[in-house]
Amino acid sequence: MLQNQIKKAYFYASIYAKIMKWTAKIIKHRGERRIAVTFEKTPWNIDKMRDFPGSAWSNSLKVWHLPASPDNLRIFNLQTEFTPQRLEVERFRQWLRSRRYSENTVRTYCEALMTFLKFFGDMPTSDMTDDDVVYFNNEYVLKNKFSASYQNQVVNAIKLYFQTIENRKIDIGKIHRPKNPKNLPNVLSKSEIKEILSCQANIKHRAMLSMIYSCGLRRSELLALKPQDINADRQVVLIRQAKGRKDRIAPLSPKILTLLREYYRYYRPEIYLFEGRTPGEPYDARSLSEVLRVAVTKAGIDKPVTLHWLRHSYATHLLESGTDLRYIQEILGHNSSRTTEIYTHVSTRSIQMVKSPFDDL
Repeated sequence: MLQNQIKKAYFYASIYAKIMKWTAKIIKHRGERRIAVTFEKTPWNIDKMRDFPGSAWSNSLKVWHLPASPDNLRIFNLQTEFTPQRLEVERFRQWLRSRRYSENTVRTYCEALMTFLKFFGDMPTSDMTDDDVVYFNNEYVLKNKFSASYQNQVVNAIKLYFQTIENRKIDIGKIHRPKNPKNLPNVLSKSEIKEILSCQANIKHRAMLSMIYSCGLRRSELLALKPQDINADRQVVLIRQAKGRKDRIAPLSPKILTLLREYYRYYRPEIYLFEGRTPGEPYDARSLSEVLRVAVTKAGIDKPVTLHWLRHSYATHLLESGTDLRYIQEILGHNSSRTTEIYTHVSTRSIQMVKSPFDDL
């Protein structure tokens, strides 16, 4: 019943858009293809725009925009901008979002599927078989020496696409699935962390990097924080709907609370705890990575430090200070203790207790 009501509202909204001669064009917003719609901003028009599923207003672009779905493209006569491959990718994108996959997963899977479909040109997906996937794996992925993790991502995306959109299975057993290399996490010393943070004259930059290290946050988790997620009384931060669609809490040190209060008094963010130049919009992820790069250079550290190194360093330093591995797992939001146990291989607490036989010579 509800689905019929949605379809009916969508139908009348699309008819109204044609009658009132709304104009539209394809845009890229936050790395995603969207349809920007221009019309007279009357209350009636805005109500009709809101009837379109997925419609949203962009403060930065000052325009209403819609998902670039095949239906929306046809309504606004924009379907010619999409190749058959892109239309398949859009169908897949809509399915992934309807199942509430994270935007990172949606983007990764859709890019992988597009690469696969482009490789075969105009071949209809209905004609593709297991052998075609094996051929793609050998002639594109392996020939170009892409990483094992990329190879697995592509295979996972292709498998899911054929199971859901094409409603048939691909025999993954025929495709080589490499094991990801077991690399140890990169860890900085406490003195190196201190040098990086002390190089920050800008209080916003210092607060962002300090939060990642002091709470073991992922970049996306930091940028999604809102002021109300900081609980000063309980000295914890609430990390909402992080990886795996899970909420969790992490402890806040008194020093980071003092820094956050100072930052908040100066910047007064509107929606997100850390906002960019546009009020109400989260800080740009690439800009944050650049902030760290500049700080590492100023600190004179000759290492390819990334934001995730700060998270790895936090976990390792906790372990070295005697924190139980189970608590570290909860703070970091790991599903499995085996993921957290990797930090035991880089912790120097136990290694330093081992006496080398060289000392007895």
